[in-house]
Amino acid sequence: MIADIRQADEVYIARFERRLKHPIQEVWSWLTENDKLAEWFPELRIDDLREGGAVIFDMQDGTFEELRIIELQPGSVLEYVWGEDLVRFELYPESEGCHLVFIEKLHQITDHTPKDLAGWHVCLDVIQKLMDGQTVEARHEEWKIWYEKYTQMLLK
Repeated sequence: MIADIRQADEVYIARFERRLKHPIQEVWSWLTENDKLAEWFPELRIDDLREGGAVIFDMQDGTFEELRIIELQPGSVLEYVWGEDLVRFELYPESEGCHLVFIEKLHQITDHTPKDLAGWHVCLDVIQKLMDGQTVEARHEEWKIWYEKYTQMLLK
């Protein structure tokens, strides 16, 4: 499902939703345990899982960016700074698993925004496939498809 993108006050909010047939504890582990995190977003790792702690982003050029965790409610909310923006994962219980909501608060839409949104879109799909026991192939091909869709949506 494509992200819902809206302007709110001085930011843009990109909201992704996934209904997962897995318990919150399992989904939470994919968001916060480095061995699982590496399977769907290998450039990220949790350094210190607490409010004020950090997620580390490997810039793939020998440098690393520290992304400060600004809200943490174990099993429910993980929010951290992403450059000038914020990313937030929310988990809600459902009778057959959980509802994952991913929100990115963007201060501005740039030429790079469709790339980021396509990346998050594919990452969320990859989490779901991995939890469902599926293999992930053609990840870059999926990204290209979503990149085109987000480009058309945002940079008309």
